[in-house]
Amino acid sequence: MKSTTPINDAAVNFIAAAPTRKLAPEVIDAAKMALVDWFGVAIGAVNEPAARAVRKVAQSWGPVGKAHMVLGPAVAPSAAALANGTMVHCMDFDDTHMDGAGHISAPTWAVTLALAEQHGKSEQQALAAYVTGFEISARLGASGIGRRLQYKGFHPSSVFGRFAAAAAASVLLKLNRDQIAHALGVAGTTVSGLNASFGTMSKPFHLGKAAMDGLLAADMAGEGFEAATTLLDAENGISAALVQDGSSKIEPTEFSDGLALLRNAYKPYACCKATHACVDAARKIAQAVQPGLIQRIVLGASPMTLAVAAKPNPQTPLEGKFSVAYCAALGHAGYAAVESDFSDTRLRDPQVRALIGKSQIVERPGTELTEGYVEVELTDGRTLRADVPLALGNPGNPMSWDGMWGKFSGLVTPVLGKETRALFEMLRGFEQP
Repeated sequence: MKSTTPINDAAVNFIAAAPTRKLAPEVIDAAKMALVDWFGVAIGAVNEPAARAVRKVAQSWGPVGKAHMVLGPAVAPSAAALANGTMVHCMDFDDTHMDGAGHISAPTWAVTLALAEQHGKSEQQALAAYVTGFEISARLGASGIGRRLQYKGFHPSSVFGRFAAAAAASVLLKLNRDQIAHALGVAGTTVSGLNASFGTMSKPFHLGKAAMDGLLAADMAGEGFEAATTLLDAENGISAALVQDGSSKIEPTEFSDGLALLRNAYKPYACCKATHACVDAARKIAQAVQPGLIQRIVLGASPMTLAVAAKPNPQTPLEGKFSVAYCAALGHAGYAAVESDFSDTRLRDPQVRALIGKSQIVERPGTELTEGYVEVELTDGRTLRADVPLALGNPGNPMSWDGMWGKFSGLVTPVLGKETRALFEMLRGFEQP
């Protein structure tokens, strides 16, 4: 007798229906913004050490194919997915979903573009695959389990990114329902990614490996490989294995026609999203007071910020991305917290180091990672405070297309020069052949 698997069955049916799904204009627009952001952060990371290392290793396999590494050669889709998925997350500057699944676009677009190139798929087919993968990951990671995984030490982007990649690949490879179920099973049995790796090259590798694993899962399922098809539902499945105290689990859900994309968020700062509210607040205070007048800094941050982004004394640029004290110090010192501010030179800036030393992080129980405040005591005895209920770039305080152009241009122009605008416009009009 077949096991009852409402979550798995719903996911399979949703993925199988992708070719017939009509996407709303606002969903297509959101998918294109995610694509523009994806390319911007990938191209901006072309010389990042992690990107170089993964590209070199993937190329050393000698994979033959039609899928391009970003600004690189055509290789097999699995190699392109690994390299590009890693590349996009190298600067920790890519998009983040609000409901807990993390950085979904990195692996999803990596697989979608690789397979679309390899098999000559249309722009509409690519959009359908991407939206399907994004929706799967976003819904599975909601209901609290994505956030709970972070507290338990797992990287939800890595866990749910595999399902996104497997779903997108299943659409483009035209798998049937049984094959899709096995693809999700293969993806599920490989979930991993530890928060203890944050601040090292392993964090972006989580996303590249999720992309490659999801693509591999669909490829294997297409060739008849069979896996457990109950991992999303089973009492001893993914939820129980990763959240062993039972405090949260993957819940049955209704998948929409891509509406989860409308809850996507974009980063104006090249650092962990849990630091952004305090950066916003620090930049507000910087408009009113010189950093040399600051005697003490209190950073009011969410529990999630303390869990993943509270490195008190960062020693490397990567560690700086996960230090709310460093990121806020950049804001106080008048820096924009863009990628160039996460460098050895900036990390050694005496003014920034002094501001870090004056900082105290205070947890604000019950708040979201998009909330925060900064309070400063000045040498003349005054106290200033800036509250940020919702950091820039989130639904409710979104990044506009003009804002996205500014981000994209800042990342891409140093690499592509005058070709930057043409690429931006092409990507923004991606649905056109």
